[in-house]
Order: sequence, then C-alpha cells, then structure tokens
Amino acid sequence: MARGKLRIYLGAAPGVGKTYAMLSEAHRRIERGTDCVVAFVEHHHRPRTEVMLHGLEQVTRKELEYRGATFTEMDVDAVLRRAPAVALVDELAHTNVPGSRNTKRWQDVEELLAAGIDVVSTVNIQHLESLGDVVESITGVRQRETVPDEVVRRADQIELVDMSPEALRRRMAHGNIYKPDKVDAALSNYFRPGNLTALRELALLWVADRVDAYLTEYRSAHQVSTIWGSRERIVVGLTGGPEGRTLIRRAARLAEKGAGGEVLAVYISRSDGLTSASPKELAVQRTLVEDLGGTFHQVVGDDIPAALLDFSRGVNATQIVLGVSRRRSWQYVFGPGVGATVARESGPDLDVHLITHDEAGKGRGLPVARGARLGRARVAWGWLVGVLGPVLLTWLLTGIAPAVGLANDMLLFLSLTVAAALVGGLFPALASAVVGSLLLNWFFTPPVHTFTIADPENIVAIAIFVGVALSVASVVDLAARRTHQAARLRAESEILSFLAGNILRGETTLEALLERVRETFGMESAALLERADDTTPWTCAGSVGPRPAGIPEDADVDVPVGDHMALSLRGRVLPAADRRVLAAFAAQAAVVLDRQRLRSEAGRARELAEGNRIRTALLAAVSHDLRTPLAGIKAAVTSLRSEDVEWSEQDRAELLAAIEEGADRLDHLVGNLLDMSRLQTGTVAPLIRETDLDEVVPMALGGVPEDSVELDIPETLPMVHVDRGLLERAVANVVENAVKYSPPGEKVLVSASALADRVEVRVVDRGPGVPDEAKERIFEPFQRYGDSPRGVGVGLGLAVARGFAEAIDGTLDAEDTPGGGLTMVLAIPTAPERARSEEPDLPTATSS
Repeated sequence: MARGKLRIYLGAAPGVGKTYAMLSEAHRRIERGTDCVVAFVEHHHRPRTEVMLHGLEQVTRKELEYRGATFTEMDVDAVLRRAPAVALVDELAHTNVPGSRNTKRWQDVEELLAAGIDVVSTVNIQHLESLGDVVESITGVRQRETVPDEVVRRADQIELVDMSPEALRRRMAHGNIYKPDKVDAALSNYFRPGNLTALRELALLWVADRVDAYLTEYRSAHQVSTIWGSRERIVVGLTGGPEGRTLIRRAARLAEKGAGGEVLAVYISRSDGLTSASPKELAVQRTLVEDLGGTFHQVVGDDIPAALLDFSRGVNATQIVLGVSRRRSWQYVFGPGVGATVARESGPDLDVHLITHDEAGKGRGLPVARGARLGRARVAWGWLVGVLGPVLLTWLLTGIAPAVGLANDMLLFLSLTVAAALVGGLFPALASAVVGSLLLNWFFTPPVHTFTIADPENIVAIAIFVGVALSVASVVDLAARRTHQAARLRAESEILSFLAGNILRGETTLEALLERVRETFGMESAALLERADDTTPWTCAGSVGPRPAGIPEDADVDVPVGDHMALSLRGRVLPAADRRVLAAFAAQAAVVLDRQRLRSEAGRARELAEGNRIRTALLAAVSHDLRTPLAGIKAAVTSLRSEDVEWSEQDRAELLAAIEEGADRLDHLVGNLLDMSRLQTGTVAPLIRETDLDEVVPMALGGVPEDSVELDIPETLPMVHVDRGLLERAVANVVENAVKYSPPGEKVLVSASALADRVEVRVVDRGPGVPDEAKERIFEPFQRYGDSPRGVGVGLGLAVARGFAEAIDGTLDAEDTPGGGLTMVLAIPTAPERARSEEPDLPTATSS
C-alpha cells in the first residue's frame, strides 16, 4: 500500500487562518469528488471557522477520562476503519491526553499516512522543536507542545498562511480569535507587534529554506545543470590573501541590492594539503563573512577554476566575485589565470565580477619603509640570477657551444644582467655586470685565460656591455622606488581622507582615533597628553593599549600638538617618513578632544536651559495652579470665621470638605513639584530590593475612587527588583492620569504580566487617546495634552512617573488601546535569582 501524502498549513501565530484555509481546501476537494473527512478540527468557538465545518463529514471523537475531567481526542481507529482518501487533522503539535493511543498527535498522523490516507494538517512556526529557544527569547514563553522538524520537513506540501501583525491584531481586537475577556491580555503579551513580526520572519525564512531544498531536489532529480536565478547567490572566491576582505565586503554590497541576496565565501585547498594561505587571515575572513550574514565554505580541488565553477553551480549561484590576479606580468606565460579562466568557462547564466584591489589600500598599515622594496624573495632570486647565472652560462658556452662568437656571448651575458635587474633590482644587476664582464674577459676575449684585452674593439664592446647593464639596473630600481613611493602616498592620502571625513562628520571618538593610530603604525599603546602650562604636570586626556606613556619622555615616539599637548606612542621607533601622517593624526586627535569638550559643554548648557525652562514653567504653575486650591481654602476658612453668618452643620461640613479637598490638591501638586525637582537635580537614590508586585500596586490606588479601577495582578508573577516607594509613586501618577481622562462609567484596567526578564504593568483607559506624534510629548514636564482645563494639574504626573521608572531601571511608554484609548506600559526588571519562576499561562488557542 502506497504511503499517504501530507500537506501542512504553516502559520506564524494563532489566528492567521490555518484552520480556515484547511477547511476551504477540504470543500474544494469534496467538490472535485474526493472522499474527505474531518478527523479532528478545533474551531475554538470562532464563528467563521465553525461555519466552514458545515457540510463536512466528521469522525466521532474518542472521549477519555483524566483527573476527574472528560477530554476528547482524535479516534485513530475510527478514522482507519472509515478509510477516507483525505483526513483533516488540526494542531499537529498537540499532546494527547494520557491514555491515548499515542503520546503526540503527529504520531497519530504517521499511522494514517502509513495506512495510505492523505492528511491535511496545521502547525505554527513556534511549535517546531528546533526553534524553541529562539521563540522563547522573542516571546518570553517556552512552548511545551512541539513537533520534530523532520516530521514537518517530510511533508509533501507546505503552504504558508501569512498575515501582517497589524491585521492579526485587528482580528484579535474584533473578537475573531479569542473571547473579549482575553483580548487585552493577549494583545499586551503574546500578540505584541514586535513578537508577531519576529515570528512572521521566522516562518518566512523557514519556508524559504524548504523552497530551496525542494528546488535542489528537483534540479538533481531532473539533472538540471543550468543555474536558475530564483534569487541572488554570490560566491566569493578566496585565496587566503588579505584582499579577501575587500572581496567579501564588495559581495555583501552586491547582495544588498537584491531582496534575499546571499553571500557564500569559498576557499579551495589542494588535495595534497599544500597551501600558501594564511590560516590567521582565513579565520579573519570567515568571521567577517559570517558577521555580514554570509557563510564560509572550504572545498578540495586541484583544478581551482573547475572546482570554483562546480561549487557555484551546485549552490545555484548567480554571481562570482573574484579578485584581480596578483601574479606578475611574466607569470602569464604559464596560463591566463583563475579569473580569466572562470570568466571564460562560466557560461551565460553565471556573472563573474573581477574586483581590483591594492596591497597598500587593503590594510590599515602603511607600507614598510625599510627593507627591500622588491621583496626579499625577489631580491634573493635576483642575486642567484646575477651571480650564478653568468657562471652557468660560461659553463654552457665553453662546453656545449664554444664557437658562437664574442658578440653573441656578450648579448647572452647582457640578457642575464637585464634579467637580474628585472628580478632583483640594482645591486644584483651590478653584480651580474661585474661577474659577466670578468668571465667574458677571461674565457671569451682574446687572449683567453688572461685579463688582457688585445683588440681595442673588444674593450669598447665590454664597456658598452657594462654601461647597458648599469642603465637597465638603474631604471628598474628607480621604477621600484617610484612604485613604492606611489603606494605609500596613496595609503597616506586614503588614511588622511578617512580621518578628515570621520572628523567632519563627528563619527570618531578620541579612543577610536587613538586605536586607529595604534593599529596603523603597529604600536603597543597610544596616549594623548596635555597640560595647562609649562610648569604643571602632564595629564592623560585619552589612551588605548597597555602601559600608555605618562609623559612624552617615556614614549618611543611623541609628536607635539601646540605648546601643551603631545601624542605619545609606545612600541617601537618609527622612521621619519611615518611622522608626517602621525602629525596629521595628532592634529586630528586635538580636534576630536576639543569637539568632545564642546559637546559636553553644550550638554551642560542644555541642562541649564532646561532648568531655566522648568523654573519658568514652575513660576507659571505657581502663579495659577497653586493659587486655585489656595483660593478655595482661603474662601472656605473666611466663611467659617465670619461672625455675620450662622452656618448649619451641613454647610460647615461642606466648607470643611472643600478645605480638605483643596489641601489634598495642594499637597499633590507640591509633591509632584518636589519630585520633579529631585529628578532634575539627580538626588533620587533608589533602594532596590525584591518586592511582590501585588503588594505595591494596590497601595498606589489610594488617590482614586474605589470603583474607578479594575485590578488584575496574578499572584504567580515573579518578584520584581525595584524601589517600592518609587514604583508606588510611578503607578499612582499613571493611574490618576488614566482615571482623569476615562469616560464616566468606564473603569481603568490595571493588569500585569511576565515577559522574559521583566514584568509589565499595563494601565488601560478608554479615553480619547493620544496621536502617535504626541506620545512622547506627554512625558515632558508641564505638558498637558489637548484641551485639558486649567486647574486639573501642572502637567507633571507622567513626567514624574517616567523619571521614577527610569530610576529603577524600568521604562514607561504609551501605546494605543485597541478599540480606542491609551495604554501606559510600565516595564520593570524581575529579581535576578528568580527571573521567571513560572511561565505565564497562555490561552489554549495558542497551540492552534
């Protein structure tokens, strides 16, 4: 019997429409005459889903008793007896009630598939076993019900049911997913926009990987060798040289231009294990490509172009990025090179980019001034050609071809001198000229075996030979020196350009600039020293690296900046050629230091300006808002002291109540003013300790009417790490503000929930709400939104609440209430040793 086929509808979260899509597919199949039954579908009392069950045959569920309650599960035996062509099985990750035939529902599905029954099922991305840790880090909830990834991967079809977070939250607010009494809790916990966006991205990426796997399987099964450019995949060919960093960054920029671009860096090693690559450099490049979101691969192949093309076609790449060959010009006689070969054999479906790179421009260091300009290996070969070459040529001419003539002998020796000059520079060429002239004189110039020259023409010939040899050697050496100078000047100009650009944009801190100095010149430490005048001691304005110099005299290199500042480096003595760039670094360091100090002074000036603004606003508040309750108190007291009026007991009680109300308002206003003053002066010193939230929040509601607030603080919440007094004041101010703006008869909801390493207190009102552009402005001191009447406060409540929240390492933000209103979210940290004692309960529909 053939195995049944499995089709899965995958969603990012509950409520996106997986079950609805599955039932719609069942109706389509029934219309086509397919025998389709509902083995198990849970509609969760969602009206639209429940309607879709009409007209579908449902297999009776099996009832099980567990802990005194009755549960229903899918009856696998009944489905097998019914033997339909297609069975609908909802919630693939569901855990069956103990006593069931199988522990997990996906095991029930495996039995149906083995019996030749096609199955259509549903699952959410958070229930995949491999993503448990990722989902927990996003939502703060550990999924107890999971399904092995391999079960889902083996599905014959996987269809993503997608919905934007905003649309899903609207469905939630309209009551299409959960019951109304659970909507606010769900929206404020699991169904946050950030959570839904992250889960949606997980689902899209997982399905995209499955699409890639299906495409690879299809191309392999049908022996498709051409590349299908479904998305940009860029292969970077690495040699292990430092130019690989440039290639990786260039490939990353190419990948960013297209949606879903991918970078794959590959290093091809020979099968004999011999390599010229630097393991350290390869490790650096591996880290770089992974930091940029790509992957690193190492394959074995003796034919590098063929191995690179095979790898590229195997991963369905669309582009190859290679560096321009580093080979010398004369080495091209051995072949066209890897880049040219790959470009020629890539075919029309694979683009090849050859990226230019420059040794002086790749790294941060300047070209080393000392040492051989042509390289040690090249100079060594030059000496071998210049000294041993004439000796070997003499042996060949005297032993094999002794009669070629003096003119030809001189040309052959001159060729060796030119070769020595091209390979090793001036001094090997001079040595070749001297050795060659002596050998020509001794072995080939009559009379032979003496240093006497009988024919004057031979003297002229040898003189011309020596002159030409010296000229060629000088030209080659001059070209090498000019090339070195050009490379150095280019490196200097790039560094100076980088410095100027970063300094002008204000992107470089003093420490970053000193670190750049230290890396550029390979020093142990760098420090910027300054002093007020010639008599005061030096102080360190900034330093990087171990053991920075305390005074310029202790440094290996110091560059003065003006009369009372110096850049001091430790590590080695730098050549004079490097001091020009070092002087530019020193000048820029002084500019950065000045900019930092100006920025600090500007910050202090802003603080003073803010203080002045607050004092001005305080005077305005005192002149009006504080006088209003004082006026009421004075009027009531004056009336009570009047001897002309005989007040009844009721009148006296009303006047005393007015005095008490005015005093309470005055006390509240003065308290907020004092709190804001403490926050502005930084004198708030929180006493942090472990606290139960349900002990603090109820005490914060003393300033509002008893029937104006609905409290929902679960006892299972973890303990929080806060200052009890500051938390109480913050909650009190937020709740009072919410009650003030709530419509008559509408209660303010104060609820709390645990998410990851924090607890959130949400104060929900059904008032007029606040537009997005004003949500931050309402937290500024002395700000009252909209047409709030004068006399209801000085606009400090939310500013004080946010200040207290930040003082206890928390946050206070404003969100829209679904259906209208404003929700204040106060997030506070949980106690470290009990970051999450229990996981928050989610509605059972989260497993749908």
